[in-house]
Amino acid sequence: MASFSKPRSSRYEIRSISLPNRSHPTTLRIEEELNKLKVSEASSTTTNAEKISSGLLGLNDVYKCLDEALKLPLTQKALSLDQHERWIDESLDASVRLLDVCSTARDFTSQIKERVVDLESAIRRKKGDSRIQMCTAKYFSFRKEMNKGAKKLIKVAKQIDNKIASMPLLDQQLEDDHHVTAVIRVLKEISSISVSVYNSLLLFFSPRISKPKFKSWSKLLDKGKVACEEQKENGNELQRVDVALNNILKCGGSSDQVGENMMMAQNGLEELEASIESIDNGLECLFKGMIKARASLLNIVSL
Repeated sequence: MASFSKPRSSRYEIRSISLPNRSHPTTLRIEEELNKLKVSEASSTTTNAEKISSGLLGLNDVYKCLDEALKLPLTQKALSLDQHERWIDESLDASVRLLDVCSTARDFTSQIKERVVDLESAIRRKKGDSRIQMCTAKYFSFRKEMNKGAKKLIKVAKQIDNKIASMPLLDQQLEDDHHVTAVIRVLKEISSISVSVYNSLLLFFSPRISKPKFKSWSKLLDKGKVACEEQKENGNELQRVDVALNNILKCGGSSDQVGENMMMAQNGLEELEASIESIDNGLECLFKGMIKARASLLNIVSL
């Protein structure tokens, strides 16, 4: 199976930003964290759990720095002026939509963990194929629904990104205020890189479901461990579980082969469970970080 790669889009290949030398140290630190995250996002075309978790942690670091910047008296005084109202409103709108994406992604991880636990229990008990088949059917049904949901959210993320890109530049008069320029620029950049990170996450959640026809599995069995290693290299954690579960349902064979298939599925499920747990932890931290930054922005509006 070919690897599931993140489609390349110039919108997501954001150039490193360079803020004025007179920028506050906090905004300069945001620039540093943003550039590190952009390099990480651009360094890999695959959407595996390790990359996703790293991106979520990096994005959380960015939001921590943003929250610090928004709490600076200098920032609060500057952004509370009426001429920045549109920028603040646009940023608040983007933040609430990004929070919705994050919340739905957390729902996905919760449901994946539930299905994985059911499958692990069924495989460990080995009390006939009926429960395994039932749990597998529920798993694939959920995967189809999650694929649809993730693809809808990808469209939402694209709409957010288009809205961010259409935000007007500052008036020349306002650009003379270097701190305001820096803060507004990083607000825009953070929203854009957030879309990129969420896009990678949603692509991870929506790879093609691997349910090959029965005839194709004879070739897979002939290749044995080579096929397994190729799948491990090319697919993400969800796809590898797909193959392992289909192996159990379709292959049959000797008791040794059945035992090997069960072990492969168990290992794949354990790997997926650990990966999803890591992603879920990253999403939880990020959600809290985004809430804090949004609260700081709302506080400026109330000044």
